[in-house]
Amino acid sequence: MHTLVLFGLAGFLAQLVDGSLGMAFGVTATTTLVTVGTAPAVASAAVHLAEVGTSLASGFSHWRFRNIDWRTVGILALPGAIGAVLGAYVLTSLSSTSAAVWITTVLLVLGLYVLIRFAFLKLGSLITTKRPGARFLGPLGLIAGFIDASGGGGWGPVATTTLLSSGRLEPRKVVGSVDTSEFIVALAASVGFFFTLSQEHHLNYTVVAGLMIGGVIAAPFAAWLVRRMPPRVLGAAAGGMIVFTNARSLLIAAGAGTTLIVVIYVAIVALWGAGLFAAIRSVREEKRVNTLAGEDDPKASTARSLSS
Repeated sequence: MHTLVLFGLAGFLAQLVDGSLGMAFGVTATTTLVTVGTAPAVASAAVHLAEVGTSLASGFSHWRFRNIDWRTVGILALPGAIGAVLGAYVLTSLSSTSAAVWITTVLLVLGLYVLIRFAFLKLGSLITTKRPGARFLGPLGLIAGFIDASGGGGWGPVATTTLLSSGRLEPRKVVGSVDTSEFIVALAASVGFFFTLSQEHHLNYTVVAGLMIGGVIAAPFAAWLVRRMPPRVLGAAAGGMIVFTNARSLLIAAGAGTTLIVVIYVAIVALWGAGLFAAIRSVREEKRVNTLAGEDDPKASTARSLSS
C-alpha cells in the first residue's frame, strides 16, 4: 500500500506536468524508477505500461476541452508506434549513451528556441496558417517514438518541442494532440517490451498501478490547465521546462564541475523567469489593446489573431 501511494503521487505530478505542457511524464517517472534501482529497460517498460492508462485519460480530457487536432493525431500516431517498437528492441539490446547526449543537445536547443519565440517575439508570428502535413509529422512520429521507448521518455519533449517550434498549431492543440497520440505509442512500446524483455526482468505491477492511478486522476486537471493558460505563457513555460530538464544530463555527460553547473542553472532560471515575465506582460498588453478596441471577448480576439 505504501508503494502504491508513493508512486501514485509520482504519477499524479508527472501527469500534471505532461498533460499541461505536453511532455515529461516518461522522463519524470523513469527517473524516479531508475533512482530507486530499477533496471533501465524495466523502468521504461513499466512507465509505458502505465502511460497506456494515463494517456487514454489525458486524451479523453483534452477531447472534452477541445484541445485536439485529430488530423495531427491520425498522422502522428502510427509512425510513433513503429518507432516505439524499434526503440524497445534497441533499449533491451544496446547502449544508447551516445544517442542520449545528441538528443539532449537537440532538445535543449529546440527548447531554447521555443522559449524565446513564445516569450519575446510578436504574437502574429507565433502561429502560421499552414497546418503540419504527413511529410513533417511522419518522420517526427517515427523519431519521437523511437527516442521515447529507447530512452524511457521523450515522446512529449521531441514531438511537442518540434510542433511548437514549427508554429503550425496553437500550443494547447499541440499539447492535446501529442498527449492523445501517446496512447498508441505507449501501447506499441508496451507490446515491444513484452516480447523483448528477458525472463530475468520482472515488472513491479504495484508500481505500474500507482503511476497509472495517479496519472489518471491528474489528467482532467492538466487538460483544464492547458485550456486556461494563454498560448504565450504556455509556450514560454514549455520551452523553459525543456531547457531545464535537459541541461543537467548534458552537463553531467560533459563532465562539468559543480560551480559551472550552478552558474548555468542560475542563468537558465533567470532566462526562464524573464521569458515568463515577458509572456505575461505581453498577454496583459494584448488584452488591454483588445479592450480599448471594443472587443467583448479578448480571448476570442486573441484566438482569431493566432489563426489568421
